[in-house]
Amino acid sequence: MRIALSAPDISQEDIDAVAAVLRTSRLSLGPKLEEFEHAIARYTGAAHAVGVSSGTAGLHLCIRALGIGEGDEVIVPSFAFIAVANAVRYEKALPVFADIEPETLNLDPNRIEAAITSRTKAILVVHTFGCPADLAAILEIARQHHLCVIEDACEAIGAEFDGRKAGGWGDAGVFAFYPNKQITTGEGGMVITENPRIASMVRALRNQGRAETNDWLQHSEVGYNYRLAEMNCALGISQMKRIDAMLARRAEIAGKYHDKLRGIENLRLPALELPRRKLSWFVYVVRLSGTLTQFHRDWIMDEMHRRGIGCGRYFAPIHRQPAYHTACGPRADLRVTEFEAPRCLALPFFNRLQDEQIDEVCENLGELLQLAGSRAMEEPSANSAAGFY
Repeated sequence: MRIALSAPDISQEDIDAVAAVLRTSRLSLGPKLEEFEHAIARYTGAAHAVGVSSGTAGLHLCIRALGIGEGDEVIVPSFAFIAVANAVRYEKALPVFADIEPETLNLDPNRIEAAITSRTKAILVVHTFGCPADLAAILEIARQHHLCVIEDACEAIGAEFDGRKAGGWGDAGVFAFYPNKQITTGEGGMVITENPRIASMVRALRNQGRAETNDWLQHSEVGYNYRLAEMNCALGISQMKRIDAMLARRAEIAGKYHDKLRGIENLRLPALELPRRKLSWFVYVVRLSGTLTQFHRDWIMDEMHRRGIGCGRYFAPIHRQPAYHTACGPRADLRVTEFEAPRCLALPFFNRLQDEQIDEVCENLGELLQLAGSRAMEEPSANSAAGFY
C-alpha cells in the first residue's frame, strides 16, 4: 500500500535503546523488564505492573489468576478482537456475549445484567478503539453481583474515565504493544492491578509457574512461557518517554480527519470528545450510514486497496466467527453489534501520517461514498453478503 493502514513510530533513540541491550549479557528477565514495569505503573498509577509477551497472554493470565475455569461464564462484547473470547476459552470457561452502545461501541451496561447467570464469574470490558467504557456503571453491576472485572485496555493506554487511567479500575487491566498500538514493543503486553496476589500469580504463571521464592527448576504452578524479552522492554521504555507527544499527535490526526470528512453524506464519524472520557486514539474508524451497508463498505474497502490506500474492517463480530459457532454461552440479542459492525471502516492512522496523505484518503473516500450512494451501486440480496463483516 502506498498509504499503510498503520505503522510504528520508531526513533533513532528507540533503535539505540534496543541495540544497547544486545551489548549486554541479559536478554531476558533483566533490569529493563523491571524498569518498563515501573514506567507503566507510574504512568497508570497502578500498584503493580507485570510485563508479558502479549496482550492476549495478559488476558489469559488474568483469567487464570482470578480462578475462572471450566463451566464458568465471562461476559464479553462480540464487537472486539477475538483474543477477549479466546482467553476465556483457554481456561475452558464460556464467553457470554452482550451487546454494545451505538455511540461508543463499548459494552452497554444496560445489557450486562440480562447476560448474568449463576455461572457468571467476571465481566471482561473492552475499551474499544481507545474509548473508555462506562466503568462506573459496569463496576456497580459487578459489585452488586459479586463479579470480577478485567479491563481489556489493549487499545487504550492513556485513556481516562472520570480522570483515572483506563486499565486501573477493575481487578486487573491489560495493555498491548503490538506495532499498530499507540506505543509498541514489537510484541508485548502488561498486566496492571492493585491486588498483590494477582500480581504475584501473574509473575509466576508468565515464567513457567515459578514463584518468586522458587529456584529456576522449582515450579509452584503449571505455567507458561509468557515472558517479555529485554529488547522489547528497552523499546517500551524509550517509547514511554514520548507517549504524551505520540498521543497528542494521534489526537491531532483524528482532528484533521474530522475536519476533512464532516458533512459528507452517508458517513458517520467517531466523536472527538465524550463526557467523562479522555480518548486515546488507537484507530480512526468511520461508519457508513443511511442506505449504505456491508456490501458498500466492502466495495469501498476493495477500491481503496486498489488505489494503494490501506483500510480495515474493524471488527468482525466474534459470534460470527466459525470457531465460535458452538463455543460460547447463551446467545443474546446483539442487534447493535449486528447493525454497526458491517458498516465500520478503519482508515490509515499512524503517528507519521502526513497531511497530503490524509487529503488523499479523504478525497478518495468521499468519491467512493458518492459512487456507492448512487443508483449505479445495486446491493445484492442479503444472503449473498451474509457472514462477511
